[in-house]
Amino acid sequence: MAPRRASDVFVECLEAEGVRYVFGIPGEETLDLNESLADSAIEFVPVRHEQGGAYMADAYGRLTGRAGVCLGTLGPGATNLVTAVADAFLDRAPLVALTGQSDLERMHKESHQYIDLIGILRPIVKWNARVSSPEIVPEVVRKAFKVAETEKPGPTHLELPEDVMTRALDARPLPRLGPVQPEPGMRELERAAQIIDAAEAPIVLAGNGAIRGHAARALRAFAEVTGISVAETFMAKGLLDYENPYAAGTVGLQARDYEMAGFDDADVVIAVGYDLVEHAPEHWNPRGEKRIVVIDSVAAEIDEFYVPEVELIGDIAHVLARLAAGCSRAPGNGSEPSGLREVTFRALGDAREDEHFPMRPPRVLWDIRQALGPEDILVSDVGLHKLWIGRMFPAHEPGTVLIANGLAGMGFALPTAIAAKLVYPERRVVTVSGDGGFLMNCQELETAARLGTAVVNIVWENGQFGSIAWKQDKKFGRHFDVGFGNPDFVGLAESFGLPAWRCSSADDFARRLGDALKREGPSVIVVPIDYSIDVARGVIGLGAETVAT
Repeated sequence: MAPRRASDVFVECLEAEGVRYVFGIPGEETLDLNESLADSAIEFVPVRHEQGGAYMADAYGRLTGRAGVCLGTLGPGATNLVTAVADAFLDRAPLVALTGQSDLERMHKESHQYIDLIGILRPIVKWNARVSSPEIVPEVVRKAFKVAETEKPGPTHLELPEDVMTRALDARPLPRLGPVQPEPGMRELERAAQIIDAAEAPIVLAGNGAIRGHAARALRAFAEVTGISVAETFMAKGLLDYENPYAAGTVGLQARDYEMAGFDDADVVIAVGYDLVEHAPEHWNPRGEKRIVVIDSVAAEIDEFYVPEVELIGDIAHVLARLAAGCSRAPGNGSEPSGLREVTFRALGDAREDEHFPMRPPRVLWDIRQALGPEDILVSDVGLHKLWIGRMFPAHEPGTVLIANGLAGMGFALPTAIAAKLVYPERRVVTVSGDGGFLMNCQELETAARLGTAVVNIVWENGQFGSIAWKQDKKFGRHFDVGFGNPDFVGLAESFGLPAWRCSSADDFARRLGDALKREGPSVIVVPIDYSIDVARGVIGLGAETVAT
């Protein structure tokens, strides 16, 4: 029997952490690691670009709370991971990035493909380390996963020198232990309850942390007990069913969102799992005068517009339940119904009759909502369409609308959807990408076809970087240097062996989407889109503005 290598023990440690998939591209410096993976229970998923693999690991971490794992070799393989690792860093997704590296003996001098990967990745990970000797493998793997999964979660990175992975090692994985959560004291809970009970117009601002903390049920109960409305950030959609009477809508566009949701009149804001990276507090507390109660997994970040009066730090769902039990507010004393919610969803309903072609965003979103079930998943890429989805697309359940909001990198949607389908094979998964973002990772169509992940990719086609054109129009009254040509997206998809269609009318889209969702493999639908409606000026119904700033 051949002696065990460090790479074999490394993979055993991954198995002990519950790793099911490693997404990436094998390299010369990871030969031993990839052979060890091939002989394990872990499925190595070859991707067509390391960024796609890292986005898949990012999405796996978001959806499961267990760190997703991605792999790149040294040099360009590692640097190709950077964008998606940074996305996981700012969107708080647990991820462990593995990179190959040259032999230890040549790191002190100029050497082929050698660059300082520890230094490159350090600013965008919570912790990273070089595996400088075989003996430390069990410790560094356990630490990488513990740090990645501990609140607030994020990426970690391990660099694997080729010669270290080949050495003999007789060791066993360290036991996996769950992260430890603190609990707030009774004094803080009583103080928070007093502030909330004394408030004239309180409102909840729920963010990404409440999604991670599986706090939807507790938040819904808190709203029902206290009668306090809940506004959600883009990343927190679905914490309250959009039909819930206490749902105040989704905020984050600045265009009167906070005013219409009730923040201007609010004297107390209860920030539940809110990350400042989602949207700066200056937008909803511009004068810094609101009393703030924070419920989160870690202490609040410092910001002059975000100075909490009390912080309740611990398991968000548990804290909400304890706080609800300590409050004496009755449901009739809550906030007024949200104008944002009512106007937004009335406009969405009106859009079902919009026959305009090229299609306008509200009609497309209406058709998607009608086609998907409450637990099906919509993944938004980054672009002007993300603002429409964030503001208008209604969610029934948490974690069913996936948006990259912290780093906001284009090319997010397709690889994220592949991972979502691996995690939830029973759910239908749809992406919306612009024609700019889609081409940034469209090579992963081959990965989707190979894996058989039935993802419906909807491409909004308008021949320009729409969000930049929108910003230029607002600032300069014109736009420039944002146009581009497109390939035949239908032909491109068919070259990967996928069915694809280009819509020729508004009614055509719903039919195509229904057919695509019945298929067992991935597909592409191209929708010519009309962005002439300004998403920041109001919500639109039947082509006429119903609300304007």
